[in-house]
Amino acid sequence: QVQLVESGGGLVQPGGSLRLSCVTSLTSFSRYTMGWYRQAPGKQRELVADITSSTITNYADSVKGRFTISTDNAKNTVYLQMNSLKPDDTAVYYCNARVTIIPTIRYWGQGTQVTVPS
Repeated sequence: QVQLVESGGGLVQPGGSLRLSCVTSLTSFSRYTMGWYRQAPGKQRELVADITSSTITNYADSVKGRFTISTDNAKNTVYLQMNSLKPDDTAVYYCNARVTIIPTIRYWGQGTQVTVPS
């Protein structure tokens, strides 16, 4: 069982920045695509960004140019740098690990709350 533990959420004013971290129990990201998802109240969970083991990244249109996903293999950690935050970014953010060649095998963290007041 893969364990994912998120941290770094909080309350930030519009235009501010936060960096989310996801510490994993994985010893290597080589077989996994790592991602960040978010779920706002009353909405479905949506992909924010993901990164393959080849460091190919993919972003939701709503966060392109503002968010950056990265990994630190030595620390088995995934980051999400969030800049120019907006009230629409308010959500619970979840770390996700999925086996790249078998995407139905996936693991989730417990989530971390990000709140950007309007």
